[in-house]
Amino acid sequence: MNPRPRHRRTSPRRPSSRRSSPRTLRTLTAVAVLVSGGLGIHTASAVAAPAGNAAPVLSSADFYSPPADLPAADGELVRTQNMRLGLSLPGLNGPLPGKATRLMYKTTDSRGERAAVTGVYIEPAAKWTGQGPRPLVALAPGTMGQGDRCAASKALESPLSIGEGAISVGYENLAIYRFLQRGIAVVVTDYVGLGTPDRVHTYVNRVDGGHALLDAARAARSLPGTSLTSASPTGLYGYSQGGGAAGSAAELQPSYAPELTLAGAYVGAPPADLVKVLSGIDGSTLAAALGWSINGFIESAPELKPVVDHYTNGKGKQALATAATGCVGNGIFAFAGTKSSEWTTTGQSLPDIVKTEPVLQKVLDDQRIGRMSPTTPVRVATGVHDGLVPHEQARQLAADWCAKGANVTYAPVGGINLGEKLINHFSPLISDQKDAITWVADRLAGRPAIPNCAS
Repeated sequence: MNPRPRHRRTSPRRPSSRRSSPRTLRTLTAVAVLVSGGLGIHTASAVAAPAGNAAPVLSSADFYSPPADLPAADGELVRTQNMRLGLSLPGLNGPLPGKATRLMYKTTDSRGERAAVTGVYIEPAAKWTGQGPRPLVALAPGTMGQGDRCAASKALESPLSIGEGAISVGYENLAIYRFLQRGIAVVVTDYVGLGTPDRVHTYVNRVDGGHALLDAARAARSLPGTSLTSASPTGLYGYSQGGGAAGSAAELQPSYAPELTLAGAYVGAPPADLVKVLSGIDGSTLAAALGWSINGFIESAPELKPVVDHYTNGKGKQALATAATGCVGNGIFAFAGTKSSEWTTTGQSLPDIVKTEPVLQKVLDDQRIGRMSPTTPVRVATGVHDGLVPHEQARQLAADWCAKGANVTYAPVGGINLGEKLINHFSPLISDQKDAITWVADRLAGRPAIPNCAS
């Protein structure tokens, strides 16, 4: 029998406490155009396509509300719906770059409970020119925020969304479209609690992210009417939060999804050691990620709530409530430069409090990536000037996997130190993207990976 969700999101959706400047809005618009690859923007409209003849026709909004009962099998489809990509062109054989299907599927969360996760599968219009059947990439998005409006599937539908107090930019769309142009099918996960209103998004939760990504691949492979076959190879791709999910999925796959044969995993800028990542984020332009992390860990570990309540002052409690409904744009506007010490009753920073609280230490230690060895080739890439998701802890992940005998390609991404943590973190997402996609495509085409652990 399926357990009912533990929490329901009740926080009102509210605008950021800071007003958006016209210059910042123009910057976000430019980012949306950049990641779109220059394709035309259309108003997206979803047409319901029930998975079964007896299923009701749902609006796109209702689609995201999970049913009371979920199936037992991980990756099993709950419902599907046709979806129009917000960035597309008409083609002779259908829309370019492909035909999208919104998904809801079942996963198992870090507490061992059933959870509904949404996402999107995109069938490419382009042919796969490599050897063998069309391959699949399961893509884990980078940080989108914590409000349901921020889900990556919704960003594919509306690449730049401003309204209802949320500002969302679909910056992952460029990587998705690049895979599609190569004839590689893509499935994108929204993660546990992002998009679905039944629970708070468990931001950077290692198990939730890894399971959601692997189950997205399972769901895509079971979707009727695609060109995927049982022999289609599968790759993983993710940067930042997505890099952590891809790295976790690569570690968990042998035990959680042994039937899913992986060809390779790109693990970009992974938050492998959250203790060090918290220090990098504190006081940065993306300080909102501290709020998303705290909210997410309370969701997955309710025993933390008394500790958080004890240490957070009124400003901190308000910040957590605001962060829970915002996307990346809101987080930057509302909390850029904020230090966690402003949120605490003791004036201590969050990293300092972690040092004194064993329960916090254990929760963060449980999130450590690198203690298991992936059996698929992995490419770990990190910007050498990245201080937001610190370069050193990502490099350590590559070293940890190498020490366990994994097939690791470590790629330090150079460039100019621009003096802004968020920019130094974001830049390698773009500058290394072509090489990262080529590396994954080569693995999907059956070319062997050459590790560089010795160096």
